[in-house]
Amino acid sequence: MGAQENTELIRRGYDAFNAGDMNTLAELFADDAVWYAAGTGVLSGKKEGRDAVLAYFGELGSRSQGTFQATVQDIVGGEEHTVGIQQSHAHNNGKTLDAATVIAFVLRDGKVIEGREYFTDTASADEFWA
Repeated sequence: MGAQENTELIRRGYDAFNAGDMNTLAELFADDAVWYAAGTGVLSGKKEGRDAVLAYFGELGSRSQGTFQATVQDIVGGEEHTVGIQQSHAHNNGKTLDAATVIAFVLRDGKVIEGREYFTDTASADEFWA
């Protein structure tokens, strides 16, 4: 797939994520996908396999009482890597998350095989999810 197709795939993923559409997300991720959540908090670390990645996404929704949203600012596509630039918003137990976030996606054969998320303030994000 080319850069434009990869950009469209990631945009579909953001739309599905924000809508809580786990079926579409499952279609977009390879069985052996890996996700790296930055930081040292309770949700940080490596998630191995599509089911683990989707469970992580579900946990973001659960811990934020369904308020987590990733507002896309831009998607920069490449042949193998595509970058999503977003503002992450959520509420959790009286706390608010409003963080600039970048996710570097690796794609193969029209599927996400890896995601690495980066926050401008990882410590604040860790504290939010605690």
